[in-house]
Amino acid sequence: MNALRRRSTVWLMNFRDQPPPSMDGPPRALRALGLVAMATVVGSTFFTDPKPSLHGDGPLVIVGIVLLVGGLALAYRRFEWFEGARLTGLSLVGIATLIFASVQPDSAGYAGVYFVMALGGIRLSRDAAIVVCGGTVAGLVTIQLIEHENPGVIAGLLFSVLPWFLIMRLIRRLGTRNRELEESRAAHAQAAALGERGRVARELHDVLAHSLSALALQLEGTRLLARDRGADPEVVEGLERAHHLAVSGLTEARQAISALRGDDLPALEDLAGTFPNATFTVTGTPRDAPSEARLALYRTAQEALTNVRRHSASDRVDLRLDYEEDGTTLTVQDHGTAAPVTGGRGYGLTGMRERAELLGGRLNAGPTDDGFRVELWLPT
Repeated sequence: MNALRRRSTVWLMNFRDQPPPSMDGPPRALRALGLVAMATVVGSTFFTDPKPSLHGDGPLVIVGIVLLVGGLALAYRRFEWFEGARLTGLSLVGIATLIFASVQPDSAGYAGVYFVMALGGIRLSRDAAIVVCGGTVAGLVTIQLIEHENPGVIAGLLFSVLPWFLIMRLIRRLGTRNRELEESRAAHAQAAALGERGRVARELHDVLAHSLSALALQLEGTRLLARDRGADPEVVEGLERAHHLAVSGLTEARQAISALRGDDLPALEDLAGTFPNATFTVTGTPRDAPSEARLALYRTAQEALTNVRRHSASDRVDLRLDYEEDGTTLTVQDHGTAAPVTGGRGYGLTGMRERAELLGGRLNAGPTDDGFRVELWLPT
């Protein structure tokens, strides 16, 4: 019993309408041709006997027209109105086709079978396509057997519609294989990129981080030695600054290594907390970003705050992170008297601007009425 239930579940999952191999759709000219063909088919049902009316077979013709138009509206859209809309639409078109084949055989209404075979073959899953397309063709064959009993007509019907189904299934299969190939190439490229990032991270750790660590230890030892031997206070102070720079560089190198390895960076809120009187606000719905984007946001905020410390007499800094539909914007605005812009203020932001451009974003920086503002935008 459990095995039967599992098989039924698998069959139902396979029967569900599935997305086409490509959502790009056919060329515009082909889509326009399809619209013209559908309008011609629907139009022919209004002018062929029996015409739509409330007498005789007229009501059936009206029902067929409603089902045909409604089914085409559901099935022909590139993106479904709702889950299973295309399957429902093609089923309605198939029923309408059988109605026209029975009560209005001289109209073009029977041509709905070609829409069912073409769209069902390329847009539906295998099981759904077999049920909908096979059911429509089986219904037409039954009608022909009842009304004509002519094997030649039935053979002509089969040989005219089955190739449409087989060709569309082949196109779907080729599209699926192309998509799988593209996904495989993308996965291979991503794996290669991750491997290269791992190699760079190891190089940074083994060379730069070790060198900076040794430098920091050496500077600290030299500073203590200079202080114990009564060296000039300016020399001791210079060694302290050099030691502080080495430690800061080691911290930043470790953060860069963590970013390359995909580890989490310190939060921007924590970075803002290291600056007196800094505020940090977030608007929009936060979302995860690639490691390169997170690193760009962090480095830009870090560089902007460093520039404020060096070049501004600001007593207040505002950091704002805006999550928008098309991207993420980081704004760092200080409020105070800015010192003249020097190479230190410009070159660091030049590197951030280059990083932003590599990620498809942009960075703008410039003075305001009461300070300096840095704005980074990165696409979603």
